Amino acid sequence: MAYSTVILTYNEESNLPRCLASLAGCDDVVVLDSGSADRTQQIARAGGARVFERKFDNFAAQRNFALDTVPFKHEWILNLDADECMTPELHAEILRVCREDAKSAYLIANKLMFMDRWIRHVTTYPAYQARLLRLGQANYKVAGHAMALDRSDRGTGTLREPYIHYNFSKGISDWLARHNKYSTSEAERIVAETSSLGDAWRQFRGGDTPEKKKQALKRCADFLPLRPLVRFLYLYVWKWGFLDGRAGFDYSVLMAFYDYLIKLKVRELRQRRGGNP
Repeated sequence: MAYSTVILTYNEESNLPRCLASLAGCDDVVVLDSGSADRTQQIARAGGARVFERKFDNFAAQRNFALDTVPFKHEWILNLDADECMTPELHAEILRVCREDAKSAYLIANKLMFMDRWIRHVTTYPAYQARLLRLGQANYKVAGHAMALDRSDRGTGTLREPYIHYNFSKGISDWLARHNKYSTSEAERIVAETSSLGDAWRQFRGGDTPEKKKQALKRCADFLPLRPLVRFLYLYVWKWGFLDGRAGFDYSVLMAFYDYLIKLKVRELRQRRGGNP
C-alpha cells in the first residue's frame, strides 16, 4: 500500500523544488497553496504535483480541508510543509506501516537544520507531530499557532525515522516575522484558557501519546515565572544545547526571545480586557 503527500505552501518558490525532489518515491503529490504571488504553483505543476488553492486561516483547518476535499490517490496521507523534506529511510518506513495498516495516525519527529547543521540537543530531539494520517479516521485541531491531532480512531503510532526541516531557509528576518505572528496566537490561547497549573499537570501525567504530553507540558510552562530565562537555561544547559556549538546558543536565544514576546502579549491582552488602554 502506497501513500499520498500534501504540501502546504505560500510563496515557497525557493523551498518547493527541494521538497518535491525528496518525494521522488511518492506517486501522488498535492500542493495546497494559500494564494502565492510568486512561482510556487508553476513550480508545483512542473514537478508533477496537483495544485489546489485555499485562503489560509490556520494550519489545522488547512490540513483538514485537504483531508476532507482533495481526491487523493491513496488512503494514507503524509502532511509536509515546503521547507521540509523526505528521506529514503522515512519513505521505506512509511510504506511498511501503510501496508500493516494497524493505526489511524503516526507521529514523526523532525531534524531541524540551523546555520547549516542539525541542532539535535537544543531542539529537544525527537519532538513528534502527527504527520501520517489515514483518510476518514483521523484529523487535526487548532493548538495555539499550530495544530495537534484531534482524533485517531484506531490509535496512534510513532515512527522511528525523522523528516528534515529547514526552518530557517528564508533567513532570520523571515523567522522573526513568522514568530511575531505565532506569538500573538500563543498569547491569545493562553489568555483564553482557564485551566490551572494543577489541571495542566494532570493532563500531562494522563497523556497517552507523546503529542498529548507535549501539549499538556506547554500548558504547564504557561504558568512558569521568568519563562524566557527558564526556556534559555532549559535548552542550552539542561538539554545540552551547548554541544550544538554557536548555533545552539543562537537558537536558545531566539526561542527565549519568542517566549518573551508571548509573555508581553499576554500581559497586553489582559490589560486590554481589564479596560486599560
